[in-house]
Amino acid sequence: MTAPTPTVGAFTLAVSSEMVFRDLPPVERVKRIHALGYQVEIWDWTKHDIGALAATGATFSSMTGYISGTLADEAGADELLRTAAQSIPVAKDLGVPRLNLHGTGLDGRGLPVHPAETVTGAMWLKARDTLQRIADLGERHGLTFMLENLNLPLDHPGTPFGRAEDTLALVSSVNRPRHLGLNLDLYHAQIGEGNLIELCKRCRPWIAEIQVADVPGRCEPGTGEIHYPAIARALTAMGWQGTVGLEAFASGDSERALRRFRDAFTV
Repeated sequence: MTAPTPTVGAFTLAVSSEMVFRDLPPVERVKRIHALGYQVEIWDWTKHDIGALAATGATFSSMTGYISGTLADEAGADELLRTAAQSIPVAKDLGVPRLNLHGTGLDGRGLPVHPAETVTGAMWLKARDTLQRIADLGERHGLTFMLENLNLPLDHPGTPFGRAEDTLALVSSVNRPRHLGLNLDLYHAQIGEGNLIELCKRCRPWIAEIQVADVPGRCEPGTGEIHYPAIARALTAMGWQGTVGLEAFASGDSERALRRFRDAFTV
């Protein structure tokens, strides 16, 4: 029997299978999240058994939408488009509607494969052109690509276009929200920028998904300084309706972490 997907007010709730139930194999994590009634997020699809994931019957919210590449140089952009195109059949096999991107590929420690301490005007223009091509690809296949913000002070130093202000500037300049949106990660934004409710207001027309974890520690809501119930109320007040993904480690029991997540977004 298919488990119902929790819809809390205007929000659909999803959970990263990479970060909870970590004592279980990946497919079993997906089954557990699905059985509890949540949509499922995966990261690098090349590390998963796609047939086994599809057989779980889970609803998948998002996945990484490229294997390698970067936004802001010619060869890197071509590689990003090539591997984004490779990701599309996988997304269709799993029914994934949203594919995630970064300013450059990340290594196993989350560090940029092609770091950039300084982003030039030419890099901005090239990144915008690359994202126009990405939006074209999304339109041809009826999918939405998302550009995720990352924090630079702690987890992802040197990542080009990592700040939420950067991702907003790029995505809004392309302005094709059906096929290119923001994956607005509030954990990363809190570390790098703060003022989260105002940030959500500015980003609202281009938000494809919101991801959450608390600060410090990157665990579920209620374990740190971010008052997520207030953010949930603000999102409701501004009329945003969409998927909120828990991209957080469980501070203890994973099922309890998922309950705390649900409770934080029950408005």
